[in-house]
Amino acid sequence: MTEKWNRRQVLQRMAVAGTALALGKRSSAQLPAGVARPNLEIQIAPVSDHTFRLSIFSDEGKIVGTDGSLLRNDWRTPIARLQADAPARSVQTGNMSVQISPHPLTFTIADAVGKKIQQLSVDTETRTLSFATENSPLLGLGEGGPQFDRRGSADRMVSGQGGYRLATHGGRVPIPWLIGTAGWAMFIHQPFGTFDFSGPQSQFVPGPDAKWPLDIFFVCSPDPATIMAEYVRLTGHAELPPLWSFGYQQSHRTLASREEVLSEARTFREKKLPCDAMIYLGTGFCPSGWNTENGSFAWNSRVFPDPEKIIEQLHRDHFRVVLHAVILADKLRGSASDACTLSRFDEEEAGCYWDTHRKDFAMGVDGWWPDEGDPMGIASRLTRNRMYWEGPQIDRPNERPYALHRNGYAGMQRYGSFLWSGDVFSTWETLKTQVPIAINTSLAGIPFWGTDIGGFVPTKEFTAELYLRWFQFGAFCTLFRAHGRAWKLRLPWGWNTGDPGPSEIGNYNGAALPDASQLHNPQVEPICRKYLELRYRLLPYLYSAVRECTTTGMPVMRALWLHYPDDPKAVSCADQFLLGRNLLVAPVVEPGATNRRVYLPRGDWYDFWTGERVAGGREINRPVDLETLPLYVPAGSILPLGPVKQYTGESSDQPLSLSIYPGADASFLLYEDDGSSFNYRKGEWMGIRMEWNNSRRALTLRLDPASRMLPPLRRNIEAKLGETVRSVVFDGSSVDAKF
Repeated sequence: MTEKWNRRQVLQRMAVAGTALALGKRSSAQLPAGVARPNLEIQIAPVSDHTFRLSIFSDEGKIVGTDGSLLRNDWRTPIARLQADAPARSVQTGNMSVQISPHPLTFTIADAVGKKIQQLSVDTETRTLSFATENSPLLGLGEGGPQFDRRGSADRMVSGQGGYRLATHGGRVPIPWLIGTAGWAMFIHQPFGTFDFSGPQSQFVPGPDAKWPLDIFFVCSPDPATIMAEYVRLTGHAELPPLWSFGYQQSHRTLASREEVLSEARTFREKKLPCDAMIYLGTGFCPSGWNTENGSFAWNSRVFPDPEKIIEQLHRDHFRVVLHAVILADKLRGSASDACTLSRFDEEEAGCYWDTHRKDFAMGVDGWWPDEGDPMGIASRLTRNRMYWEGPQIDRPNERPYALHRNGYAGMQRYGSFLWSGDVFSTWETLKTQVPIAINTSLAGIPFWGTDIGGFVPTKEFTAELYLRWFQFGAFCTLFRAHGRAWKLRLPWGWNTGDPGPSEIGNYNGAALPDASQLHNPQVEPICRKYLELRYRLLPYLYSAVRECTTTGMPVMRALWLHYPDDPKAVSCADQFLLGRNLLVAPVVEPGATNRRVYLPRGDWYDFWTGERVAGGREINRPVDLETLPLYVPAGSILPLGPVKQYTGESSDQPLSLSIYPGADASFLLYEDDGSSFNYRKGEWMGIRMEWNNSRRALTLRLDPASRMLPPLRRNIEAKLGETVRSVVFDGSSVDAKF
């Protein structure tokens, strides 16, 4: 175009249709007088048999910019290039055909047998993309926003804690990866914009300053696993975090003294409450944190007078130390390895900013909790994610880093990033909402996620019951961490001391300390212990699911759609999820609950707690008491359980237990490595392939040929089928256990 024009003025002329966010339906509008219509070129490039790239360029240039989200910038050469007003034609790409029609510019996508999958229309004057809303759920789009099924909503895709209903929905990490559960998905790489799913035709509306190109990756497959694999093909596989990061993490706020820091750790060990990490908030967000002020890397000498010695003591007690950090700049560029000197220190340079961490890191700090950063753009957010992955490896090149982020974007999984849902309120509605948020976050390629157990801002609803139900949910999130104001009530024993800790209520509307009658409840600690011990017993299963995620793209916390795509009730299920393949989790999210309605997809299921076999394909009513969160295992499963440990690295001579749930053949790959280094990349990992033959009533164990035995070289294993137990010794050779 030869003349600049104000697109916002054009938008103001358009009719505003009734959506919750008043996004406005954008249809064919006339350009302002004297503004030339751009010449547009369409390019279609194959990515795989299931994915193609659709790019629409103007005559201003044929280059797609990069924001860091894609794994690579160069894909296959386009197989079709044509002008937007060219005659209709069809293009075959992979297992799909794309029928291109002008006036309006439309792309009709069909599968290998000619079945229409989706139709995309582009308004070439406004850049608005339209597509069919369809009759099945639309999922994905990252953390937060309207839940669960995105249909019927309108989303401005605003990043940060001001994005959408912070109190209940938490922070927003908008990712334009939309999954149509009817068998398609698309990632809108550029430009960024808003979604309106309120009508039969959904719309993606680019931001007012957006320019060409429109760059879309479209995926077509009836298989959910293939759809997830195609997403990681585009944005990258998740990196494997350290094993300890999947243990329990205890967060702290205002600290009274050096003795308080160490006594909290001692209490965990004395009470035999499993825990792996102590996380310390920074001063500036509380009256007395680990550092001197917001953004500082200098220690608060009142509570950490000798930080190196305190860290050494915590390490001797087998705790990891994680510190809260704040970046004060709104932009970040470069990489952690970029050289930085005092003469040219620039807080927007990742190399300079990372250098501010290194002195504390050298004292033995094990991980970081980067907070704030909501104003950052996409590229800056990903630069920060990358910095906290690559920076620690400068000084500890063979140690997997840990960082708990508040924001990110597509591709953040490449940096082993954990994410939490922000400063949510302690209400039952919040707990209920976090369950579908967990599912959509996982479907958007962010596998390591959790919430502030109990909610960050206490309210009058913050009772021992709410805390316990939240704690139970947290035990099945990949991030198992308690944090919040009135922080002593985040300790497993905190509800029986009468002391909520410093109130730190602030001026949050609706914030309040719990009623004093709630602060002497002896039930809380033993129930917390039950779920802490279960979490640690599940670690062999959970860590194997994490490894599967890093190699295939299948989430750890899984929507039922991923394994039951032909079951409409399962696809629409928003209040329960699968942890890995073999454990269905149904959190209790209602106060005073005495039963929980649970949907069990087709097939038989086993109640994890009682062993009762239940027919699926229906909704059941499961009685619950305060200590019960319903868990079900599908028939044809092998569930490995380790011994109870106080921390992930604790040695144990207790055997690994394999629970077999008969009714169908089953298989499982048990993954193990040293839990901390990158040596698994060199083949230093052990995989035990487990096969259950239901008709022969036999379990076979064999070593995965790509792996090797790790010490101890003889493993004691107990295989359980109901009340029957078979003990076997596995040394790498194939072994059978018959029942």
